[in-house]
Amino acid sequence: MGLPWLGHRPGCRGHRQPRPTHRQHLINLHTLQTGRTSRYHQASDGCQPHPPAEHAVSDDARNRIESLTRNIASVLLGKEDVIKLAIVALLGEGHLLIEDAPGVGKTSLAKAIAHSLNSQFCRLQCTPDLLPSDILGTSVYLPNKGEFEFRKGPIFTNVLLADEINRTTPRTQSALLEAMMEHQVSVEGTTYPLSRPFFVLATQNPFEFEGTYPLPENQLDRFMLRIEVGYPGRSAERQAFKTHRSGEPVEALKPVLVSEHLRELQMQVRDVQVDDAISDYILDIVAATREHEQLSLGISTRGALTMYRAAQSLALVEGRDYVTPDDIKHLAVPVFAHRIICGGVVREGQRHRAQQVILQILDRTRVPT
Repeated sequence: MGLPWLGHRPGCRGHRQPRPTHRQHLINLHTLQTGRTSRYHQASDGCQPHPPAEHAVSDDARNRIESLTRNIASVLLGKEDVIKLAIVALLGEGHLLIEDAPGVGKTSLAKAIAHSLNSQFCRLQCTPDLLPSDILGTSVYLPNKGEFEFRKGPIFTNVLLADEINRTTPRTQSALLEAMMEHQVSVEGTTYPLSRPFFVLATQNPFEFEGTYPLPENQLDRFMLRIEVGYPGRSAERQAFKTHRSGEPVEALKPVLVSEHLRELQMQVRDVQVDDAISDYILDIVAATREHEQLSLGISTRGALTMYRAAQSLALVEGRDYVTPDDIKHLAVPVFAHRIICGGVVREGQRHRAQQVILQILDRTRVPT
C-alpha cells in the first residue's frame, strides 16, 4: 500500500500547497507510526482544524512523567530544564550528548535516570586505547567446552554513560554510535540485540581539545539533543551540601517507573498530534539553515525527523497530546545547533556561533498562528 498524500484542499483560502519531499516525510512519519492521519489534517469544515482539548494526556502518563521528574530533581538540584530535556530524549527513544566541564552533574543525571527506572547502569570511561571490543564484547575460547563463548561488553545495559567520548578513537566512536542507532551489535557474524530500554548519555569537555578526536558530523547527527548542564545556582549548591552529608543521594533513589511503563510512554509519544502548520514551521527552519550564507552545512532530513519526534516527546512531557510552535522554539538549539557547520569559524568557536545562527533563524522565521 502506498503512503498517503495530503494534497491541496479545494475551497480552503490561503491553504499552501505542501512541499513534495520533506513535508511528506514528516506527515508520513506520523501516519506510519499510528496507522492514521493526524486529526489536525481532518478538519470538519475542510479548512480549519479543531484544536485538541487542553491536557488530553492520560492521568497515568502525566503522573509517571511527574514522578520521574521529581525523582531526578531530588539529585540534580536547580536544573529543571536539563532534566526535562533528558526525559525528552529518553521518551523520544533518542540519545543525549552533554558538552560541559567536569563536576557539574553529568554522571549524577545518568545514574538518577537508571535508578529511577530500576535499570542497569554502566559508565564507560573513553580513552585513546579503548577498543571496539571493550565496548561491544568479544568471543572467548573455553578449552573445557572446546567452543567460543560471547562475553557481552558494557553496551549491554539500559543506561550507558559514555564519559569523554571525544577522547577515544574514531573507530571506537563509530562502533558505539552504530550500536546506538541499530539497537543491536554484530560480532563475528552473529547479531545480538541490545537491552530495552537503551539510553546513551555521552559527554565531552568543550574546553579541552588536545588529545581529542572530535565527533564527525554524521555521528553528531545521531544524538537527538546536545545540551549544557552549567553550574547550579548558589541556593542549589548550598542545598547540595546538606544532601551529600551522608553520601551520594543518587544511591538512595527508589525506582518510580518500570520498563513496561516507560515503553508505554515512548509509544504515546508517537501518537502526539502535529499540525500541518507545525510541520511547515520545522521545514521553514530547516530550509533556512540550508540557504544561510554563514553555514557550510545545513540540517539533514534526519535532523528534521528528529525535531519532529523530539517535539512530540516534549509535548507529552508538558502534558499535551499536540505540538505547539513554542515546543519547536524550545528545542531548536538543542536539536539543531550540533547539526550545522559555520563556515570560516575555528573549531573552538563552532558551538557558540551555531547557537547564534539558530536563534537568528528563529527570529526570521514566521511563526504559525
